[in-house]
Amino acid sequence: MKNTTVVQLEERTARLTILIDPRKKALFEQLCAEEDLTSSQVVRRMIRAYVEERLGRPWVPGEEDSSSD
Repeated sequence: MKNTTVVQLEERTARLTILIDPRKKALFEQLCAEEDLTSSQVVRRMIRAYVEERLGRPWVPGEEDSSSD
């Protein structure tokens, strides 16, 4: 039998609303499109990088942050 690892995916049900200058938003969306990415994909990557930088380790979906103990 083949040994496989199951990776839990992030739930994509929460919404984050931000206020941003319309010109900056348009430029951001243009730059994302040039890389064939959505603005949501790029924002999720930035948030994950920030979380992992602050935790000092990779973040695993479903894992609770133990730094709040």
